[in-house]
Amino acid sequence: MRLLAISLLVFFCSCRSYIYVVRHAEKATPMGNITDVALTPAGEQRAQALLDSLKDKKIKAIYSTNTIRTRSTAKPTADHFHLNIGTCPNMPDSGFILTLQRTHKNTLVVGHSNTVDDIVNRVCGAVLIPGDLKDGEYDNLFVIVKKGKRFMLLKKKYGESR
Repeated sequence: MRLLAISLLVFFCSCRSYIYVVRHAEKATPMGNITDVALTPAGEQRAQALLDSLKDKKIKAIYSTNTIRTRSTAKPTADHFHLNIGTCPNMPDSGFILTLQRTHKNTLVVGHSNTVDDIVNRVCGAVLIPGDLKDGEYDNLFVIVKKGKRFMLLKKKYGESR
C-alpha cells in the first residue's frame, strides 16, 4: 500500500503542463481612430506558423484579448484543437494570472507587446522578460513549464523572422 501511495505521488508530482505565451501576429496599420485592426498577410502566415509549432502540444485552453489581431492569431490553433477562444483582460489582472498558475492544461495565451512580459513575469513570480516587446517583435514563443508549483521559462522562436 505504501509503495502504491509513493508511486502515485511521484506520478502526480512529475506531471508537467505548459503555458505558451505569444504576442499577436503582424497587424495592419491603424487608420485614424481605428486601432482594432486585422492581421496582414504576413500576420496570417505567422498565425498558421503558430499552429504548426503547437499542433502536437495537446492544447486544451486558449485565451486572447478581445481584439481582431489577437483572436485572429489564436484562431488557426483553436480551430485545429476544436476549442473556443476564452477572453482575457487587456491588462492581465491577478484573477487571470491565478487561473494560469493553477491550470493543469496546456494553454495558449495571445497578448500584446506591452502585456506578454507582464503575463510571463507574474505567472513565473520573477522578472524573466525585462520589459515590453519591441514594436517589430512577433516571433517570440514564450513557454512556461509548470511542474508542481514551480515555473520555468523557455524562450523560443516561431515562424519567419522579419
